[in-house]
Amino acid sequence: MKKLISLWITVMTILVSPTQVNAQRINTLKGVVTDQESGEKLIGASVYWESSENKGVISDEDGSFELPLSILPKTLVVSFIGFKRKEIRITKENAIGTLSVRLEASAEGLAEVVVEGNHEEDITQSVDMGRNIVPIETLKSIPSLFGEVDVLRGLQLLPGIQTAGEGTTGLFVRGGSSDQNLIQLDGAPVYNPSHFFGFFSVFNPDALDEVDLYKGNIPATYGGRLSSVVDISMKEGRTDRIHGVGGIGNISSKITVDGPLFSEKSSFVVTGRRTYADLFLKLSNDEGINSNRLFFYDLGGKMTFRPSVKDKITISSYYGRDYLQAGDMFGFGWKNWINAAQWSKTFNKKTFLDVNGYYSQYDYLIEIMDEDNGFSWSSLISEGGLRWLFTLIPSDKAVIEAGAHSRYYHFSPVDMSTSPGSQVSPITTNSGNGLQQDFFVSGELDISPRLKLEGGLRWSLYAQIGNGAKYIYDNGPKSESGEITDTVYYDKLRPMKFYQGKEPRIALRFKISDNLSFKSAYNRNFQYLQVASNSSAGLPIDRWALASEYIHPIKSDQYSAGLYQTLSGGDWELSMEGYYKEYDRIIDVKQGADVLFTDHLETEVLDGRGWSYGGELLLKKNAGKTTGWLGYTYSRTFRKIAGISEGKAYNPRYDRPHDVSLVLQHEFSERLTANMTFVYSTGQAVSFPVGTYAIDNQQMPLYSPLRNEDRFPDYHRMDLAVTWKNKDKGKRWKGSWNFSIYNVYGRKNPYSYQFKDIVNNDVHYDSSSDGMVYSRRPGVVMTYLFTFLPSVSYNFEF
Repeated sequence: MKKLISLWITVMTILVSPTQVNAQRINTLKGVVTDQESGEKLIGASVYWESSENKGVISDEDGSFELPLSILPKTLVVSFIGFKRKEIRITKENAIGTLSVRLEASAEGLAEVVVEGNHEEDITQSVDMGRNIVPIETLKSIPSLFGEVDVLRGLQLLPGIQTAGEGTTGLFVRGGSSDQNLIQLDGAPVYNPSHFFGFFSVFNPDALDEVDLYKGNIPATYGGRLSSVVDISMKEGRTDRIHGVGGIGNISSKITVDGPLFSEKSSFVVTGRRTYADLFLKLSNDEGINSNRLFFYDLGGKMTFRPSVKDKITISSYYGRDYLQAGDMFGFGWKNWINAAQWSKTFNKKTFLDVNGYYSQYDYLIEIMDEDNGFSWSSLISEGGLRWLFTLIPSDKAVIEAGAHSRYYHFSPVDMSTSPGSQVSPITTNSGNGLQQDFFVSGELDISPRLKLEGGLRWSLYAQIGNGAKYIYDNGPKSESGEITDTVYYDKLRPMKFYQGKEPRIALRFKISDNLSFKSAYNRNFQYLQVASNSSAGLPIDRWALASEYIHPIKSDQYSAGLYQTLSGGDWELSMEGYYKEYDRIIDVKQGADVLFTDHLETEVLDGRGWSYGGELLLKKNAGKTTGWLGYTYSRTFRKIAGISEGKAYNPRYDRPHDVSLVLQHEFSERLTANMTFVYSTGQAVSFPVGTYAIDNQQMPLYSPLRNEDRFPDYHRMDLAVTWKNKDKGKRWKGSWNFSIYNVYGRKNPYSYQFKDIVNNDVHYDSSSDGMVYSRRPGVVMTYLFTFLPSVSYNFEF
């Protein structure tokens, strides 16, 4: 009997042992999540076992995931915003190899707006504060101006972000000026992100993958600006087929095409857009109209190569140009040229490396076509940089990032030439050059299920270098009596002035309950270049200035705290944030300053301190036929600079205490969708004349020494849009019509006020001229840009 039992055990061991060996080898489930229609890898998809939702994983940048195996069979759940949830029964047979999960797009999901990440629990789980990830499809659905969808205008509808006025794309984030925002495309900075004089941004949404905004807890991996980071990435091309999308609008048309390049391991994207307003101008019989020129265009592209499963290389480029010429009177324009390359290396599932190199160039010109005062003025700004980031994930409770960022700034000398016979004297300026080296390290740690910490340190080192010149003043550049006593010239690359700053960052999240979290953060930032401008709107001809002997870098400290809650299982989100910011050595221009035609910019600006504070409320609905958000911002910003406004605290023009935005989208059917936006804000701060004085028989406005004591009327506007999709009969071509109305109730929001004498119709005798003249009286002329403005566009996909 013992021999039989022993023989039975031996046989069963032989029969069972192969299965046991395989079971030991298969301890994780590997898979890839893709879009069923396009084949694109889906980043950030949630993958978990049906009974263990809180122990799931997120697909990485290649759409890949690894999930620990448990007792099989079991049901795997895969979900992603904008796609239908998928459940897969996993057995021992299909757990071998790499599982391919293809998700089907959901029409209802396109309406979702995601803030604080790509998972419905991220708003309470993550440490992020003031971070908004807005899907491109959501931005496309917002009612547009002239039928042209705009990315930056969509961001202006979020709490804490304000605009300078009607028709501008400048962002003013939490009391900061527009030059305090780092706007980058594939890691390369964009110095002027506007087209059409601020009415549109340079980004074609059809070619974009994601828009990621940081305005609160800016990670240590980003630096160089005080207020926000707008990280925009171009999408990668499909690897299975050629695909295209485009549109025809009131004033412009666009097209984007992507597909495989050489093989399944490489792809491309090309995009283009152009206005045709100048073509319509030529059709006019009026020479005063057909001699004008007005256009913008942009071209962009991206190539992606995957030489191995662990390596990815991308190369992207963008070129855009704007130009306006008013007959034979004046003209001005600008160009952006941006190039970037990135190598992403995956050593293993816990170690990653990203290397990014870029070159960004921005040049602009002004032309005055006048026999007596004609001239041509142009300037160029460029920045080249190399950035590397090393990521280590030692456990599922910790993430460590470290890296460095090197960059070189070059501001070319102003090139100014005059017309023959012009009375304008040409100016000569020196170039500005700077080197900046940043080192950074950050970490994220789950201390307990309730408490999570994130900390980091960024160390920035900046040097102004030659070729260049430094002017020596007897009483300093700020003094009215200061005169240049000497000029010191520096050879190429020779150090002229050095600055450095340590930028700590720390944030925490404490979970009060499963769906309610408290967060707080502290950020310090240094900025080594600023804009000196007489306007707050962010004009294309604004003068950028590097930190130097007389213009110091700005330092800011921001403190923020807030509550974040999900409701109805994540269908609703509610967040409330408060912040306080301090600025040191911030510059502003003197009254009547000339910042364009001088090489002594330090004599036209003053520096001092500033501060801003406020609160933000965001209520957001993510699911259902009706989606959208309601945002409210209370914000105040002040500056106190000796020599401006009698040394008293004053508001910059973009100070707007109250700001409300409402964004709604309702899906009537798969073919019909309606959208509505409503915005309200306090009028911008301005200085109105307090009287007049006479010069050469002309009445000139007299202003108070106190700056921006008055305000424009409050701004408000409602926009509507309807999108009708054509029937899909299985054809390769899909089309849709978009009808939108900008400023539905025709609100005349002021763009500017002009104070001048108004001529009346009555005539009287004037003894000084011994003749009859029209009566004149002081008056105010208000200029507004748009009232009721309908537009129609046709969008297609093939």
